[in-house]
Amino acid sequence: MATKHEQIIRYIDGLPIGEKISVRQIAKELSVSEGTAYRAIKDAENKGYVSTIERVGTIRIERKKKENIEKLTFAEIVNIIDGQVLGGKDGLHKTLTKFVIGAMKIDAMMRYTGAGNLLIVGNRTEVHEHALRAGAAVLITGGFDTSDHVKRLADEMELPILSTSYDTFTVATMINRAIYDQLIKKEIILVEDILTSAENSAWMTQTETVSDWYKKKKATDHSRFPVLDGNQKVIGIVTAKDVIGQNENFTIEKVMTKNPLTVGRKTSVASVAHMMIWEGIEVLPVVNEQQKFEGLISRQDVLKALQMIQRQPQVGETIDDTITKQLSVVQQQGNQTFTFEVSPQMTNQLGTISYGVFTTMMTEAVTQLFRQQKKGELAIENMTIYFLKPAQMDSKLTIQPRILEAGRKFGKVDVEVYNGNVLIGKAMMMCRLIEK
Repeated sequence: MATKHEQIIRYIDGLPIGEKISVRQIAKELSVSEGTAYRAIKDAENKGYVSTIERVGTIRIERKKKENIEKLTFAEIVNIIDGQVLGGKDGLHKTLTKFVIGAMKIDAMMRYTGAGNLLIVGNRTEVHEHALRAGAAVLITGGFDTSDHVKRLADEMELPILSTSYDTFTVATMINRAIYDQLIKKEIILVEDILTSAENSAWMTQTETVSDWYKKKKATDHSRFPVLDGNQKVIGIVTAKDVIGQNENFTIEKVMTKNPLTVGRKTSVASVAHMMIWEGIEVLPVVNEQQKFEGLISRQDVLKALQMIQRQPQVGETIDDTITKQLSVVQQQGNQTFTFEVSPQMTNQLGTISYGVFTTMMTEAVTQLFRQQKKGELAIENMTIYFLKPAQMDSKLTIQPRILEAGRKFGKVDVEVYNGNVLIGKAMMMCRLIEK
């Protein structure tokens, strides 16, 4: 039976897009305490079902699919720009397709403005009306208001008209930054993107026996199963190692490994990869906030996802991507070395290379070296930097990684960094190798 929390989430999910909700209303509707209702609404906000806006309230919004994550709702725009809603509150759940800066004559402006757009403009009331009639929402910069007539029109057409104290350039930068951040999130593969759902996963109960394990193994061709209690909570995991040599009449509860490692749906696949490597795990159960079973993720699933990430074009560039782009491979006396130019954004307040950039640069050089020598992927387990001398901006550095040991699961690498002929950094890295 679903908990009260789950019942509220389902109720919110079933509400029409644009519906306004409140703690008191949910508590009364579902006969729960206001504290329970408040926690569930906050959880729904985290899941992307609702958006809470100051002076407006909480509204049901369309939950964005991953492939459409770079689009923002007008409700999210209000929060980004710290704005207020002057009219058209019923349209806050709608998604904007693009934003247009209104810095031209009306006729020219309307050629670029259409349905689903957000027109960013100052206190030009006539423009506000034209934009609404063209199906676009309006964002007024500089803290200006608009006429009551325009506000009524926004309410009628269910198109938000917003106001912010920021100037046009600042607002455009803030919205662009938010879209860019969403693009980066789009590239990050999460557990929920690749998990095998609970409906399609094999699992066991604590009251089943070792004999049942053998039957399930034969039926599914799997040997690792999460163990669930009567409330579908994960309480253990049972593998071949646990059952071999055990009495076939023993219950699974007697032989299972208790309190296994689990992950949530929003955990990144990269994080799961590290966990699996370090702990030597082949399968991880996926659970929700109440520790209820939601599916499984295997080492094979993770490796496929990591390979897919490498083949994807970079749309939203992270700091690591920027650093990686600066690395160039060169051959030097039969050894593979890398060159790196210190650009201004990679320096600290003193104008020398930042510590974070320095470590990322060395880590990426080692990773590329292992890839090129077909030794597979790796996770850095330990890095010891013996010394580091400053390198000024525009310096051209040479990174020389040298593999000292490379077993099946572990690698040991010595890295030297030169600025011209001067040694400016030296590090030792211990790595765990990801088997292909």
